[in-house]
Amino acid sequence: MKIELKSHPVVPSYPDVRHYVIDERKGLYVWDADPWKEVTMSWKESSYIHAGISGSDMIFEGADAQRAISNASINDVFKWPIGKSKHLVHCDKDGLIVSHGLMHRDSETRFRMFAANPAALLRQCKPDMDVRFSLVKNFIFQFAGPKSLTILEMATGESLRDVAFLSAKPTRIPGIPAEIEISRVGMAGTLAYELRGPAEHGPAVYDAVYQAGKPLGMKRLGWRSYFVNHVEGGFPQMTGTFLFAFNADPAKSINNENDSISSSFAGLTGSVDPNDIRARFRTPGEVGWSWMAKFDHDFVGREAVEAEAKNPKRTIVTLRWNPEDVIDIYASMFQKGEDYKTIELPCGQQQSAGGHADHITTKDGKKIGISSGTTYSYYYREMISHGTIDFDNAKIGNEVLVHWGDYGKRIKEVRATVERFPYLDLPRNEKYDLSTVPSGLPQR
Repeated sequence: MKIELKSHPVVPSYPDVRHYVIDERKGLYVWDADPWKEVTMSWKESSYIHAGISGSDMIFEGADAQRAISNASINDVFKWPIGKSKHLVHCDKDGLIVSHGLMHRDSETRFRMFAANPAALLRQCKPDMDVRFSLVKNFIFQFAGPKSLTILEMATGESLRDVAFLSAKPTRIPGIPAEIEISRVGMAGTLAYELRGPAEHGPAVYDAVYQAGKPLGMKRLGWRSYFVNHVEGGFPQMTGTFLFAFNADPAKSINNENDSISSSFAGLTGSVDPNDIRARFRTPGEVGWSWMAKFDHDFVGREAVEAEAKNPKRTIVTLRWNPEDVIDIYASMFQKGEDYKTIELPCGQQQSAGGHADHITTKDGKKIGISSGTTYSYYYREMISHGTIDFDNAKIGNEVLVHWGDYGKRIKEVRATVERFPYLDLPRNEKYDLSTVPSGLPQR
């Protein structure tokens, strides 16, 4: 069947893009554009542009908006400066993460959430509270890499050095009749920014920045390679490396066409039994986020989160896979008999892969954790994954076994070494020295 791409409200339709994703609700997204090796090097050498988390800004406003947010979040939201963003984490009563995402505070009574599921917050908006919820269709373009700031200055024609980490300010791109917002945030683990603005101007903004950055090596990051930066940069992500716990209860779905939650577990993969849903969920402690929890307020799941903080069982590490064992997985495709599960490149599972879970064991077979987010890092020339693992086995240098494959099929025991988390060892966004970044403005 031939599909006519007559409208593309988020990104331009480039003739050289190999594959797009057509989302019935959100429009056109890049799946695979530039060669993936070059793309996964972009946030170390130049910059990428990514449009895949575009959708709707979720706005909570009213005199009780902050109280509703506090009731849902493990974070302290009462010391939140206006004009700053926070990474909010929401749990269920058992302390399992049901949602997380970035939220920006615009004023005393107005907050915006991006690319996250609002169900946990909506449940705290009680009928007797002054809270209003609305959706505004916007684009969100992400940029990361040492040349990202230079390129954005070239595209906007103004200095953006005053945008501090987790802050935002308005800006414009010449020739485009819309005010947009730039924020210094990102998940790649290095210097990173976002541009946000009205969806109808998305294609023009995307192309303007891409054309400015192309001579400097900017790459178009698509969904095929997107989670490489999360795994390298040490950012666990729902749908990417774990599932959100709302999935476990179909009754918890919300009746909203933009934010409905699927209760289907069809297609769960990994050596862990597909019936073991808990292995696909995470607590704040299991992804290294216990430090965000502040027990100065009541919130959903506080008792469980606090108990874990006092007596943590597992933490998150990077696992570096033994290359000989990885090669053996590929070699099995050229041998008779059942081959091992193929590791796709650059992400071991096609996205989204939050439902994939592989057992981690000691050499003598004791189960000690779950591996997810299997990724080939071309930068390091290594296969790595995130491992949620018992504290007793989380020491750097410890060797474990990852049981790669699908339940009931041939499993490869891959030797893996516990390594630093996050794995990317480049200067991080919050500490990046902007004086080392060349200006994108014309020299006078």
